[in-house]
Amino acid sequence: MTRTRTRTGTRTGPATARAERRAERRARADYTGGVYGSMLAASVVIGAGSLGSFPRTELVLLLLLTGVVFWIAHVHAQLFGARLAQQAPDRRVVLNVCRDEWPIVKAAVPPAVAVAVSPLLGLDVRGALWLALGVAVAGQVGWSVAAARRAGASRRLMAATASVNLLLGLLIISFKIVLTH
Repeated sequence: MTRTRTRTGTRTGPATARAERRAERRARADYTGGVYGSMLAASVVIGAGSLGSFPRTELVLLLLLTGVVFWIAHVHAQLFGARLAQQAPDRRVVLNVCRDEWPIVKAAVPPAVAVAVSPLLGLDVRGALWLALGVAVAGQVGWSVAAARRAGASRRLMAATASVNLLLGLLIISFKIVLTH
């Protein structure tokens, strides 16, 4: 069994070292992509809803594929914008950037699921759009609070970031109201 040394100088096995690396990655986790992805999903719902009625499957695919396209764009920007100037990215760096930007895609999943299950809730297409928009705004607030909490923010600061993101979400909702009336 191979043993490694931790920063404190104690010896550990491979499983412990992997667990420590995972804990370090979680501690450094950046939820900005989740907040951004939730706002993106809300914008997709508004844009799609203002264009008229279409099948739910199209909206589900539009949400997920838009999240993936923006994820790819962010990965590309991270790898070839900032990092390429320093050094050519290796496989580990590429995988880390892909993982770090993945919350953009994750944030699109709950609104897409909301649209997919909306018929089970007896909602028409308009109701599905409102449900997806509400879920996206709730996700935006949730991701921002998770980011603040992970950063060690006080409860007051977590409440402030939740309030700001809720206000941004309400602004997005007001755009939907203006666009559809």
